[in-house]
Amino acid sequence: QVQLIESGGGLVQAGGSLRLSCTASGYNFGGYPMGWFRQAPGKEREFVAQITWSGAMTTYADSVKNRFTISRDNPKNTVYLQMNALKPDDTAVYYCNRASARSTGGYFGVLPWGQGTQVTVSS
Repeated sequence: QVQLIESGGGLVQAGGSLRLSCTASGYNFGGYPMGWFRQAPGKEREFVAQITWSGAMTTYADSVKNRFTISRDNPKNTVYLQMNALKPDDTAVYYCNRASARSTGGYFGVLPWGQGTQVTVSS
């Protein structure tokens, strides 16, 4: 049974930092790219960051470039998202998933979504 468990969210002031973690189980974690996605109230879920299976290459949404860093630890089946210089617009529920590229650009999540972790940035 595939499981994705996100953690590390919380309430932080603008300009602050958080580190999210996601632990996966039930599939060959180390064999696939992983991604972080987020969904703000009243909006569709959107792509945030992606990392290849080896960790050698990463891709970011323009809105988080140079502020967020995605990384992974394959022996621990865990992917991380270091978020710095947080803004109120970053407020959302954050999800991890196995990431696959869309033919039209961007990425989507392949597996059933987990519960996510809430990030709230106050101004």
